[in-house]
Amino acid sequence: DCSLAAEQLKNNPRHKAYLEGVSLHQLQKLCTLLKGHLGGESLAESLEKFQQEETIDPEEDLNKLDDKELAKRKSIMDELFEKNRKKKDDPDFIYDIEVEFPQDEQLESCGWDVESGEEM
Repeated sequence: DCSLAAEQLKNNPRHKAYLEGVSLHQLQKLCTLLKGHLGGESLAESLEKFQQEETIDPEEDLNKLDDKELAKRKSIMDELFEKNRKKKDDPDFIYDIEVEFPQDEQLESCGWDVESGEEM
């Protein structure tokens, strides 16, 4: 497992001084690329495989994943959230944003919001 190997490498006292400025994510990527190279994959194939593992498919059913895969997807979502989050100290931070949504377009309805004759 590349994430476990990267974590062990980062926390190893012998390598700590050398890897202090390297993020865990970069070490995981390096480990994945090395694993792919040893498996006979080209650099482009390994990079594409890593990119697929690091992106979230909006159509994927997360309820069907095991705990390890679900935790991986959640950490990817957390990283993406923190990367895109606007903080108070950011120069383009706006406290109260008001957005007008166009009403001239056809609104989509979902099956769950349609009233039915059945009461719960």
